[in-house]
Amino acid sequence: MKRSDRGAGDAAAVVLIHGAWHGAWCWQRVADALAAAGVSAVAVDLPGHGDSSEPLGDLHADADLVTSVLDSLDRPAVLVGHSYGGAVITDAGRHPAVAHLVYISALALDEGESCVNAASAEAAATGLSHEGRPDLGAGFVPGDDGTVTIDPHVARECFYHDCDPATADWAVGKLGPQRLTSLQQEPREVAWRHRSSTYVVCANDQASHPGLQRLLARRCTSSLEWPTGHSPFLSRPGQVVGLLLGLAFGRRLPSTIDHRRDLPSFPGFEEPRRRGPHIRESTGVNPIRPARGAGPVQPP
Repeated sequence: MKRSDRGAGDAAAVVLIHGAWHGAWCWQRVADALAAAGVSAVAVDLPGHGDSSEPLGDLHADADLVTSVLDSLDRPAVLVGHSYGGAVITDAGRHPAVAHLVYISALALDEGESCVNAASAEAAATGLSHEGRPDLGAGFVPGDDGTVTIDPHVARECFYHDCDPATADWAVGKLGPQRLTSLQQEPREVAWRHRSSTYVVCANDQASHPGLQRLLARRCTSSLEWPTGHSPFLSRPGQVVGLLLGLAFGRRLPSTIDHRRDLPSFPGFEEPRRRGPHIRESTGVNPIRPARGAGPVQPP
C-alpha cells in the first residue's frame, strides 16, 4: 500500500473497490483526477487481483482486506464499490471510518442474499425482462480450480460497450479470474442499513440490468441515474469524479424518498486526457499495489 498525505485537510478520503475480474487499475482515471483536486484516494486490489500477490479470496476475505485499509486511514472515508465491489463494501462498510457508501451499478446486498440472487424476489415480482440483452453468464469460462474467467468478446460487449476501442482493448486484457464462491456468499454485515449511501444506476448497463439496479437503489439513502454502460470510471470518469468530489468535501445529495425520479448529478469534473491508465506516485493517490507498465490506451 502506497500512501500520500497530500489530501485536503477538510476532505474525506475516497476508497475505491473494484468489481469481479477487475483490479485497482480500472479506477486509474478517477483516482488521478481526485488526487489532482486534493482528495486522497485509495484504489484497492482485492486479493489475487491486479498487482496483488495474495491468493484469490472469497467475499469475506475481500471485505477483511478493505477493513484493514480503513483501519489505516487518518480521516473519514467515502467507500465506493462497483458491481461485485458493492457486496464487499456492504460487508466492510460498518467500519467507524466510513462516512458514506457509494454503490455504482453495484450489489447492495441484504441479509441472506448473495451476488447470484440479489433482490431476486423483487425482480421476479416486477417481471424484469432480459430479452434483447447480452448474456454475461454465457461468457463464463469455468476453471478446474473453482475460478471463473470471462470470454473477451462477452466482456467487451457487457462491460465496455460505450468505451472507446483502445480503452476497451486495454481493459479486456487486464481482466483476471474470480473465485465462484465469492459470488455465492452472503455478507456478514449490511452496512447500508447503518450508513448514509448513494446508489448510481447505470441506465445503459449491459452487464447488470438497470431494472435490478433501480430495485437495489431503493435500499440506499439517495440515488441518481447516469446514461452510461457498466464502467463509467472508464467511459465517463468526469461524472464519477464530480460525484465523489462533492461527497468527499461534504456536499450532500438530497434523499430520493420514492426513488421514482432521477436526481441531478454533480457537475462533472474535467475529464483527464485519454492516456495510459497508470498510477503515478507523485499524484497523491493512495493505491494498493498500483498497476505498473499498463501502456497507453490512446489509439496509435
